[in-house]
Amino acid sequence: MSQEVPHNQLPHLPGIYIFKSVDNTILYVGKAKDIKKRVGYYFRKQARDWKIDALIKEHVTIEHIVTENELEALLLEAQLIKKYQPKYNILLKSGNPFIYLLFTKTEPRLLKIVRVKNEPGEYFGPFIHKTDARRCFEYLVKTFKLVQCKATIQGGCLNYHLNRCAGNCVQGYKQADYDARLNLAKLFLEGNYDETIASLQTLLHEYNKHYEFEKARNIADYITHIDIIFNTLKTRFTERKYNPEITQATLPKFNQADYTKGFYALKDLLGLSKLPKTIDCFDISHFQSVALVGSSIRFTQGMPDKNKFRRFTIKTLIEQNDYAALHEIVSRRYKNDDLPDIILIDGGKGQRNAVKELFPQVPCISLAKREERLFSDTYPDGTVLDLHTDIGKLLVAMRDYAHHFAVSYHKIKRSQKVFNLSHFTADKNN
Repeated sequence: MSQEVPHNQLPHLPGIYIFKSVDNTILYVGKAKDIKKRVGYYFRKQARDWKIDALIKEHVTIEHIVTENELEALLLEAQLIKKYQPKYNILLKSGNPFIYLLFTKTEPRLLKIVRVKNEPGEYFGPFIHKTDARRCFEYLVKTFKLVQCKATIQGGCLNYHLNRCAGNCVQGYKQADYDARLNLAKLFLEGNYDETIASLQTLLHEYNKHYEFEKARNIADYITHIDIIFNTLKTRFTERKYNPEITQATLPKFNQADYTKGFYALKDLLGLSKLPKTIDCFDISHFQSVALVGSSIRFTQGMPDKNKFRRFTIKTLIEQNDYAALHEIVSRRYKNDDLPDIILIDGGKGQRNAVKELFPQVPCISLAKREERLFSDTYPDGTVLDLHTDIGKLLVAMRDYAHHFAVSYHKIKRSQKVFNLSHFTADKNN
């Protein structure tokens, strides 16, 4: 769930909270076991410093996303900080915040610690802290003898004789035996966690009983970190798990008051005979002609009408052509009628001309970002909007909302590597 609510109405649940500025910029992302309690801390004067004072002064809204547990909140926080680079966050901005255990697929098969998923194999994670992953890695390597030396020593290396190495340099080494142990390590991560922890605790007790405190300390470390690893694995967190909630939390917020005053000015500007109640906004998104998608969002009485939102995968094109793409999605959007009072296109004169004749009974306007120039029947060559006026705030907010919605869908498509133009995947079938 993602919602914008006053900070004193936030839930007592685990998740992340997002401070945003007036222009929808993400200022700060934080995690919490209890969102309401944690956010409330920022508004207590006795807890404030210059950084918190600046954040409170600059922020306008606070969004939140509820997660299943505190660990997921930690992982989601790292994901969003890396993606949006908030100005008031310091940690987790650079590099890949996630760490994985990898069972490689290519020969020789190995167990590795990696940060980037660029090698074929089976990944376990993600983890935030390298220490946790390292402890689990060391436990698996030691338990199942997974080290493979590069040295060739007659009779085997020291690690082999200390029972730490797989012995791949020793005559008679069998790869099949090593592969079997590697599979056991993988099954260990997929298996009975409670039984594993219980066996380690039994071993810890035995070491303490016989005063083998160094070994006991190592086992205690394994228990601590493997418990964290198991909890991480059980969350089954992926970087796409909260995509819908992230999209909703990062969308621009529209001001109802701007619409209430702005639609009167819009009626006069366009020479309409009645006040518009519904406005549909269209936008196209792509990257170097890859993952061509479009979106349509509807505002009813100035508020986003999410039941009328639509997402489109472009069916008729394999290369970038914004005019043709807009023509396609506007045609598909209204194949079952449901026409609005106004159609707003994110683009300039050419984009508007590509669709204005499709439904001539509906006023069609476009808004170009470069100068915030509005094109319509009354202004075929465009008129520059004053962004401080009610109509300027109204149309720019709607246009930006549609643009963000389209870009969010495009990123999802790219991340999933779903570029099959013969299929249409959307929230609603069109």
